[in-house]
Amino acid sequence: MADSAKYFGFEEDEVPAKLENDVLAFCDAFDPLERLALIVLIDDFTGAPFAECHVKASKICGLGTTDVPLDPDDSPEYRANRDIVTSHSAFEQMISDAIAGRKFSNIVCEFSPEKEKPLEVVGGQHRFEAISRAVDEGKDVHHGIKVYFSLTKEQRLDVQVISNTNISVPTDLLDRMYATLEGADLRKWCQKVGLLENKQDFSDKNKRGNPITVKEARTFIANYLLGTKVDSDNFDTVDTTPQVVESGKREPKLWKSIKDSNPEMWTDKGLQDAGKQFARLINAQREHFRDGKSKALKGKVDHIYKTKNVALLAGWAFVAGALQSNKVRLAKHYALADGKTKDPLRADLLANGKHATDPEAYRGLGFRSDPKERGRFTELFWLHAEKGGGFSSKLIDTAIKGYEAKRAHLAFVEGKAKL
Repeated sequence: MADSAKYFGFEEDEVPAKLENDVLAFCDAFDPLERLALIVLIDDFTGAPFAECHVKASKICGLGTTDVPLDPDDSPEYRANRDIVTSHSAFEQMISDAIAGRKFSNIVCEFSPEKEKPLEVVGGQHRFEAISRAVDEGKDVHHGIKVYFSLTKEQRLDVQVISNTNISVPTDLLDRMYATLEGADLRKWCQKVGLLENKQDFSDKNKRGNPITVKEARTFIANYLLGTKVDSDNFDTVDTTPQVVESGKREPKLWKSIKDSNPEMWTDKGLQDAGKQFARLINAQREHFRDGKSKALKGKVDHIYKTKNVALLAGWAFVAGALQSNKVRLAKHYALADGKTKDPLRADLLANGKHATDPEAYRGLGFRSDPKERGRFTELFWLHAEKGGGFSSKLIDTAIKGYEAKRAHLAFVEGKAKL
């Protein structure tokens, strides 16, 4: 046993040699205040070994990095850390405090002795950046760190999630971390069809103008595959409301069901074509608002990025799946992106699409994501695929009325069955 550390959670003769060596290497490299009596604990939930100690800022910053992959073996180029928000007033105050000598704590790290920068910061990147700027100003004080040793991929994910939960980690970031742990299939598929650029990662925040999120990508695939199960001859008499894959869960129930039921989905030609066509629609909708001279996007942000509405995305994908057996109508569905004189989705007309039963606060089609909104979009895309030629006020109005009529009929059939 090493004289510099005490281990709790292992029997004395069961401490792995690698763990002992890593702890000694950490003490030699970082010279923590506690090095003569460092306590190494085991997280009983995950089995991850860690120590809490205090290290000089110059050591933390000189040998530390926030450029940390979640899965260094399978996806080394993708990160789980959020981008640092340098413009936030709280971050500016954090920098001022650090320069004034503030001692921060609970910077969460993994010690990887084989790396050039062995202290990999997986939680507290804003504090790390503030401390770095203070060091540049000559302020070198001790800060508290929680350092993990020899993490497995599962343990690393757990540390990422827990260390960020304290500051309300967005569910889209959680989804991205979980998807990375799940494997590279979803990301590679999105890159292949154009929903992500080459080597681009999913967005960690659902915001207009951002790349597609994991939730959006999963929802698109799920609804395409759900659509393929619908008998198009009975489309008007069955429930065709798309579903949304739950966000912020390690393995959403719908997504797991879709993967289990469709093991060949990553090579499904029809699904790949649908992904490419939706990417084309995204581009066509956005580029319609591109100024020819300045090349800047001009217009209402909601109109430019209308494809970010998850109800629209889900309805479009569902109809693409349902039309796989009717190539003529499928071509009309995909041809929506070919509109030249107006934006393909006619966002202005969608905003006027309402039903007599809608509440006064309803802003028109394309602003919500509830089941009713998703059902209406499905009817709209289905009806358009029959006629083609783009959206019109009459088409939108008819689709909304058609959905409300279908919903009333299904409610009647369900009620009658219970008599």
